[in-house]
Amino acid sequence: MTYTEPTQKSPNVPQLTLPGQAAAPEGPVDTMAMYVMHHAFRRDLAAFAAAVPATPVEDRATWRRLQQRWELFAAVLHKHHSGEDAGLWPMLLDRVDAAGDAQGRRTLEDMEAEHGEIDPTLQACAAGFARLAEHPQIEGAADERAALAVRLVAARERLGAHLRHEECDAMALVQHHLTQEDWEEMVREHFDKGQTPKDLVRVVPWAVHGLSREQVKQVGGSAGPVLVLAWRLFMKRPFERRERAAFRYLPAAA
Repeated sequence: MTYTEPTQKSPNVPQLTLPGQAAAPEGPVDTMAMYVMHHAFRRDLAAFAAAVPATPVEDRATWRRLQQRWELFAAVLHKHHSGEDAGLWPMLLDRVDAAGDAQGRRTLEDMEAEHGEIDPTLQACAAGFARLAEHPQIEGAADERAALAVRLVAARERLGAHLRHEECDAMALVQHHLTQEDWEEMVREHFDKGQTPKDLVRVVPWAVHGLSREQVKQVGGSAGPVLVLAWRLFMKRPFERRERAAFRYLPAAA
């Protein structure tokens, strides 16, 4: 089947701009959920980078909580990148190639390559958290903490650069080449498929942590009021309690 550029574009939909976000290209596709995930990735890496140097090496219980919290972050990021690699980038590649957009192809090839460059840094961070959570002696743990702090700064910089590139260039391709129907089909097949209620209970409070009620409602779309109610009654407090325990040494200004 040959792809043909639509002759009449759908009207632009409101886009979401959150702290740290580089861009929100205008277009017919509602990409708010993507920007919420990006905000959460940035938020987490900033918190980890600030908390790790301040966490005493002897507080093994807190290091175990930080390790568990890192595992949540890493699992969501891995699923997010896997969905892009398997669904979003291939769909867009078909469209940019059909349109003869060589620069668009280079952008999408860069997206996938950047994922591969980020992965080893994330794996090194995971190993650092594991060693500090399980370290049998205080001696040497300070060096482990210092090494982990350096890796977290590198992860923050690399992922941050990738997210900026994606928001400025790849999301512009989304708005130019995809429809809302394309986007929803891709999300169902490559992001939402296989998710269980247990997964949602873990991921929803993580994703919206730090957002206002109105932003949560906006992101939830037609299910917004229900999402806000479920978040307030069942998800928000348990998540924030675990968050305070893991990041108990996070400097107040961070």
